[in-house]
Amino acid sequence: MPDKRLIRMQVNGLDHVVEVWPMERLLDVLRENLKLTGVKEGCGEGECGACSVFMDGTLVNSCLVPACQAEGASITTVEGLVVHGELHPVQQAFIDRGGTQCGFCTSGMVMAVVSLLKTNSNPTEDEIRQGIAGNLCRCTGYTRIIESVKHAAQAVQQVEHESVR
Repeated sequence: MPDKRLIRMQVNGLDHVVEVWPMERLLDVLRENLKLTGVKEGCGEGECGACSVFMDGTLVNSCLVPACQAEGASITTVEGLVVHGELHPVQQAFIDRGGTQCGFCTSGMVMAVVSLLKTNSNPTEDEIRQGIAGNLCRCTGYTRIIESVKHAAQAVQQVEHESVR
């Protein structure tokens, strides 16, 4: 069996050196080594989105990424969206509009919505559905999630408008 190796990565703005097995999943390193339990394992096959994180700014399913591929990468988890104790507008919108439901899919949904709103700050309902299509929620018909995304889009637009002033 191959030996463990050290990898370096930045997670939520902090530098980390972690010891990993060659094919250990990024998901497991984040949860087990770094104790970032906002990253959830749903299917382990990249189908549900519960393990979504940003890797160098790109949304990925951490259950499909060998940790060794994260060498030198910048990783952002749902915990990393909080800045100076303030929730990201998407996180707050999910709370305000009841999009959290049981909460299991929420971190992946939030990450997908943040990704969507980076490129489209005023999505239509169809664009929202496309933006969260890689995420499964077993609690709902997605109504409250979509309402949360619309609310988040308004909040993000407000923040963008205020930063222009």
